[in-house]
Amino acid sequence: MSAPSIRSSGRSWFARQRWLLLRRISQLAILALFLAGPWFGVWVLKGNLSASLILDTIPLADPLLVLQTMLAGHWPYSTALTGAAIMLAFYLLVGGRVFCSWVCPVNMVTDAAAWLRRRLGIKTGRAPDSHTRFWLLGGVLLATAVFGVLVWEWVNPVSLLQRSLIFGLWGATSLIAGIFFYDLLIASRGWCGHLCPVGAFYGLLGRTALVRVSAAKRSACDDCMDCFVVCPEPQVIRPALKQAGQTHPLILFGDCTNCGRCIDVCDRQVFKMTHRFDQRSA
Repeated sequence: MSAPSIRSSGRSWFARQRWLLLRRISQLAILALFLAGPWFGVWVLKGNLSASLILDTIPLADPLLVLQTMLAGHWPYSTALTGAAIMLAFYLLVGGRVFCSWVCPVNMVTDAAAWLRRRLGIKTGRAPDSHTRFWLLGGVLLATAVFGVLVWEWVNPVSLLQRSLIFGLWGATSLIAGIFFYDLLIASRGWCGHLCPVGAFYGLLGRTALVRVSAAKRSACDDCMDCFVVCPEPQVIRPALKQAGQTHPLILFGDCTNCGRCIDVCDRQVFKMTHRFDQRSA
């Protein structure tokens, strides 16, 4: 059986890759800013994606890390609380899982696995239930409270990847390789879509976000399924596109990563990036 494919069209290559290119620029630029200090002595960003300082002035902190710290019985420093408040406000506004598609470097690994899986036509394997990530998130928080240590930070692939790049601890990349091959050979979008507790946490934050994808021209849909093929969370598309349980065209699920790939691949230009108050259909 052949792999699901994305049909060719008269649109330019750039027109079909704009949002993907913007995401890659964002991910690589953020990673480069963290690496510029230890590699070249240019300290724009100090720290990592869990906790950092912009120009030694503006603190940023992962709200999940701060929550774990508090559950472990340690009150965070005021700078950490300020940094967490800044990031919390940002992700509540633009969508929590924007972190997954626009910031997290592991997303590039899982996207590569998904692309190769489609190219090779791999159909084997079965992903766990999507609620598994919420159970894992709950388990991480419970274990942190019980044992008084930041359990997730021992195995956080984002932190391990950054440390391996900065300090040359290449043994840590074995976990990243494991995620790649898990997604490639066992479960399509298995890590980000079904297991990652960080994605689960940010998905909860994203439910009330202002920035949204809309299937505004859904009447033009010709059922080509290209959007479902490339979407990392395809279950979020159907209610907006096919009016399955809702009348407006907005994708309001917290699981939506606002990656924009559905906008890229749709030749009928059904989708657009907008805000949650824009419920118009063309």
